[in-house]
Amino acid sequence: MAEKKNGPTNVLIVGVGGQGVIMVSKVLAMLCQNHGYEVKQSEVHGMAKRGGGVFSHVRFGSSVWSPTIPVGEADVLVALEWAEALRWINYMNPQTGTFIADTQKIVPPFACRVRDRGADAMYSEETPAEIMENVRAGYAMDATSIAEDLGNLKAANTVLLGALSNSLEFSVDAWLEVIRSFVPPKSIDINMEAFAKGREWAQAGPKRVDENAKGRGVSGRDLHKQVETKLEITEEWCKGCDICVKMCPERCLRLNDQLISELHKPDACTGCRMCEWLCPDFAIKITNTPIMEPAE
Repeated sequence: MAEKKNGPTNVLIVGVGGQGVIMVSKVLAMLCQNHGYEVKQSEVHGMAKRGGGVFSHVRFGSSVWSPTIPVGEADVLVALEWAEALRWINYMNPQTGTFIADTQKIVPPFACRVRDRGADAMYSEETPAEIMENVRAGYAMDATSIAEDLGNLKAANTVLLGALSNSLEFSVDAWLEVIRSFVPPKSIDINMEAFAKGREWAQAGPKRVDENAKGRGVSGRDLHKQVETKLEITEEWCKGCDICVKMCPERCLRLNDQLISELHKPDACTGCRMCEWLCPDFAIKITNTPIMEPAE
């Protein structure tokens, strides 16, 4: 996508806290600056923490005056979470815009009206195929699964950067150079591969829906009716900060005599992932496994 004759190029990046929305926007902003463009960036993320809404406007061109993108004028919408994609789709230019979204679904725990394990999360029912029918160009991809197969779920945002690279006229080497400067040194190789996977996936055509893109609930309230929840705590990583204990909606966590977090009411845990999101040391892992109903 070359610079528009009637103004700057507008890219809107959205998602929830902890996904790397700001990292994606900063990579794009730095890339544009390296190519001599004037860049304006506007973002909201301070109160979001993990699980809350995050968005970032990136505008670049020979001259850019405002940092925010007007409704209906985003040339590219990049969404790291499916509901956020739908929430912001009206900002995309309906005639020329490109839609790029990961289909993973994150449901904020406190948004669930019924706290029972496996309860209906009341998530938006629009499918990727339905959305693709109403956009000019776009990709609904399971970027999270691609990153998971590479060994690092956090690389999902880099998978989307790879898809985005097909819509902007910057060289692959220029993208990779900037990405290397933003990711941790130990994750450079995985991020390079994640970028290549995302770019290759999006090159298959101007509009594509992942056949497996059903929007699995990899975070937040699990979207299955029957689930088995497993909570794991890495004791060596826990510093006894007490955040998970105080923020657990069901009050099922506590600190033991060693000031290490532990699950003392397993039957009360709904697998909402609030503790996992808020743990500053990544010491908590929640796994929600669907329980298959027996065949009749």
